[in-house]
Amino acid sequence: MTTPTPRHFLDLSALSREELRAILDEAHARKALRLDWPKAKIDEDAPLDGHALAMIFEKNSTRTRVSFEIAMLQLGGRAIVLGAKDTQLGRGETVEDTARVLSRMVDAVMIRANSHDDVLRFAEASDVPVINGLTDLSHPCQILADIMTIEERAGDIAGKTIAWLGDGNNVCTSFIHAAEKLEFKLRIASPASYAPRTQEVAAAKAAGADISVGTDSKAAIAGADVVVTDTWVSMGDTDKDERMAAFPPYAVGEAMMAHASKDALFLHCLPAHRGEEVSDAVIDGPQSAVWDEAENRIHAQKAVLMWCLGKL
Repeated sequence: MTTPTPRHFLDLSALSREELRAILDEAHARKALRLDWPKAKIDEDAPLDGHALAMIFEKNSTRTRVSFEIAMLQLGGRAIVLGAKDTQLGRGETVEDTARVLSRMVDAVMIRANSHDDVLRFAEASDVPVINGLTDLSHPCQILADIMTIEERAGDIAGKTIAWLGDGNNVCTSFIHAAEKLEFKLRIASPASYAPRTQEVAAAKAAGADISVGTDSKAAIAGADVVVTDTWVSMGDTDKDERMAAFPPYAVGEAMMAHASKDALFLHCLPAHRGEEVSDAVIDGPQSAVWDEAENRIHAQKAVLMWCLGKL
C-alpha cells in the first residue's frame, strides 16, 4: 500500500497563491466564530478531534508554543511538547529516525529548530505533515499571522506597501516569499552586512515580486502602509556588538513612523527590545497592532493545521 505524500508547511514559497489565500480565509473565518468565547472552548465542528500534534522545540518559545497548543485544543485535538533535551535527538539519534518514530505516533509534527536543513531532512523522512515553527532561514507561521492582522485592519493585502527595517533575518525571508504570492510591495532597508539572502530576493523577483532592498530606512518607509521590524540580536547570533553598532539608524520611533502613511500599521513579531529597535511610544501607540498580531498566531496556525491535515 502506497503512503500518501504528506502536506508539509515548510516555506511560503512552496505554496500557491490559492493555497495561501485559503489558509488566510479560514483563519479569518474561525476567529470570527469565536468572538468572546473562553480560550479553551473547542470549536463547534471540532475538525481535528482525535488528532495529535508533536511539537519539538530546539529554541525557546512563548508565542509559538502557546499558540500551537491552544490551536490544537480549540480544533479538538491534542498537542505534546518536546524540548530538545526531552528527546533522543539530544542524545544523538538521527533526525530521520526521530521523524520515522513520530510518524507512527502522532498525526503531525511542528518543529522550532536551529537548522532549516534539519527540518527539511525531518520532512523528507516523515510520513505525516511537518510544520516549520521557525528556523534560521524562515518563519512562515509568523508571516501568516502578520498578513491576517494587516487584512483585519486595512483590507486585502494585495497592493499594499510593507516596509521592513532592520535585520534581513528569517522573518524578513518569509515576507519575501509572501510578497510574490500575495502581490504586495515589499521595501527592505538593512545595513549592507545584514541584508536578506540575495538568492531569496532574486527568486521572488524573478517570479514577479515587487521587492526593493537598500540601506536607506527613510526611503523604505516613505508612504508605507505597514512598518515591520524585529530584534537586532536574535537567538544564536554571536555578533552582538557589531549588530548594536549597525542597527540604530533603523530604529522605529515616532520620527521614523512619521515618514510612513498617516494610517500606517506597526508590526513586530515579539519579543521586543524597547528602546532599541522600537520605542515605547510606537509599540504602545495607536498605530501598533502587535497584540492583535500575537493573538492571530492562534488563528493562523489553526488554519495551517487544517490545511496540513487535509481539512481545507
